[in-house]
Amino acid sequence: MFDQIELGREFFEMLMAVDEQILEHAAAGKCRFCGGPLHRGDFVRKPRGGIVAAAGEIFSRRFSLCCGREGCRHRATPPSVRFLGRRVYLGAAVIAASVIALAAATARACQRTTGISAKTLRRWLRWWRGPFTTTAVFVELSSRILPGISLATLPTSLLAQFAGDASSRIGALLAWLTPLTTVSSPDGSRFVRSLALGATTSAFTQKMA
Repeated sequence: MFDQIELGREFFEMLMAVDEQILEHAAAGKCRFCGGPLHRGDFVRKPRGGIVAAAGEIFSRRFSLCCGREGCRHRATPPSVRFLGRRVYLGAAVIAASVIALAAATARACQRTTGISAKTLRRWLRWWRGPFTTTAVFVELSSRILPGISLATLPTSLLAQFAGDASSRIGALLAWLTPLTTVSSPDGSRFVRSLALGATTSAFTQKMA
């Protein structure tokens, strides 16, 4: 199932719609520093997708908020299913290319298939097997589905636990990763992660219907 991963424009349009729902929820709250109102403060990024997620590069606007109270102006960037923290590459590219890297016969073949350097792919695989396993996200995931997870084959072993085609499974994992995508917003909470999971599941269920 994971040997041919196609992430087209429709996939990223659905992810953008999920990010919009997360933004709407976050905008209804208040600044965590002063209690002031939150106003839109989007900014443009220059995301990379390599070959596997090239269609996502045009969706470059990172939804964000900032406090509207004079003297505060703290930024509150909500979680995202498109951007994986400050990484230059889109979250979907990180997942898909990591899966391909695990299955590829050689580093050269992997680079040719993904359009991403072998050095970058090795760094991502080290993250999946190392720092990622210490996060609260992984702890919660592993407590639910630990028997099916092989640390040596992350993220492939995680994707295998979700239902649907490859793109649906990647969408589900992106929703789980939302708490890791921002440090400036309290909406990296379990509630917002659940919101992302619900919205993502609904979007892909409609796609497959």
